[in-house]
Amino acid sequence: MNFFKKLVGAAFILFLGACSTPKEVTYFQDLHPGESELALTAPIEIRIQPKDKLSILVNSQDLRLTNLFNLPIVSQQIGMEGSSGSNRGVSGYTVDSKGNIDFPVLGEIHIAGMTREEVAAYIKKELQTHDLIKDPVVTVEYMNLSIAVMGEVNNPGRFNIDKDNLTILDALSQAGDLTIYGKREKVLVLRQEEGKQRVYGVNLCSAEHLYTSPVYYLQQNDVVYVEPNATKARQSTVNGNNVRSTSFWISLASLLTSIAVLIVK
Repeated sequence: MNFFKKLVGAAFILFLGACSTPKEVTYFQDLHPGESELALTAPIEIRIQPKDKLSILVNSQDLRLTNLFNLPIVSQQIGMEGSSGSNRGVSGYTVDSKGNIDFPVLGEIHIAGMTREEVAAYIKKELQTHDLIKDPVVTVEYMNLSIAVMGEVNNPGRFNIDKDNLTILDALSQAGDLTIYGKREKVLVLRQEEGKQRVYGVNLCSAEHLYTSPVYYLQQNDVVYVEPNATKARQSTVNGNNVRSTSFWISLASLLTSIAVLIVK
């Protein structure tokens, strides 16, 4: 009977261990309201790269002139030639492998490495320098820039970059936040830099580590991956029969009952 009691006690301890909540669940554990002040890393602006697609619009008081510098409006739906679809959008400029675009009248201009504000300022200056438009207003927007969020998040997928200074917190929020099984102390960011694939680790449990990370501000084509924690790993067995499953505890209860019957006899 003592053996049976010890066996039940061991099973109970195992149950508690299986149901315990990991400590690494809360974000920003080193922050204290009214006490914490952290220096943020300097914002890293998104710079234009080959294969990026941009919308560049030129406006001025003379509409006849501005029409010369703007690509035509696309009104047909893709794959529906000859249809009268109402889907409208501005054609974009795709940066070639050398970092150039072919801009109306100005010709080929090099914009790789520029921010979108720098692109707008450069085109505006060129238009004024060549006496093409006196009062141009140039607007540059991203069209195909995006980041990917994978792993233990509620809504994984690819998300468009619609603003400058996009942070990893913005990306995770767009993905519906981490699931309870996401490893918050080790979120990976994969980034292509200088022809190499580099991997950075971010600890969401530490605000100091997060805000000073070189990948706090994301760049186009970054991949954010959230690893599963130990609890999720324990659940991922071949036959699903683990300490978290109902079948495991039914089997264990049946085994203990059988042992108890044998001991009583």
